[in-house]
Amino acid sequence: MSKNIPGTKTTRMELLALKNRMALAERGHKLLREKRDSLIMEFFNAIAEIKDAREKVNATLKDAYSALTQAKMIMGPSRVVEFAYASKMRADLTISTRSTMGVRVPVLSVDQENPALSYSLPDSSAKLDLMSSKFRDALRTITRLAEIESSVKRLALEIERTKRRVSALETVVIPRLDATARFVKLALEEREREDFYRIKMVKERLRQKVPNS
Repeated sequence: MSKNIPGTKTTRMELLALKNRMALAERGHKLLREKRDSLIMEFFNAIAEIKDAREKVNATLKDAYSALTQAKMIMGPSRVVEFAYASKMRADLTISTRSTMGVRVPVLSVDQENPALSYSLPDSSAKLDLMSSKFRDALRTITRLAEIESSVKRLALEIERTKRRVSALETVVIPRLDATARFVKLALEEREREDFYRIKMVKERLRQKVPNS
């Protein structure tokens, strides 16, 4: 059973204020439910993207490690490691954000510089270039997966917060405002009946005091 709001005055101004607060709470409740439903839809869309992104990561990593294995077989593991240490390749990660239903989600992009070869072509194998290309592809897919997974986590947190706010409005705020408004309305009606009865009694007494003409 909802409790009345403490300190509520039983006046018509208070009743009007309570009705306005009720209308505002109900509008907020409707908007929050719509936001919650939209967030849930975005969440499941992102979940579906995660599945595809993970498959791409697995596929690109498989290709990259396959190229690495082939390069080691042709050039020898020590030579591949030597060329890897000599590589001047650089990858810069840029992080920004975008808004999804009021939720700031990350946008990740990786810029991979491809400088001049740091090794001599006669001393290397085409498999080394293939391996480098495949690992660059893998890095891009990993970055995309990280972006989606981070978005999913943030969406999940916002969904939970929105659910709590919707629940609070449904089970606490709106019922309490409604119960308090009904309490004030009943108190005003009771006061009006008492005032009417008193006025009626006064009129009756005055009538009895006035002699019949």
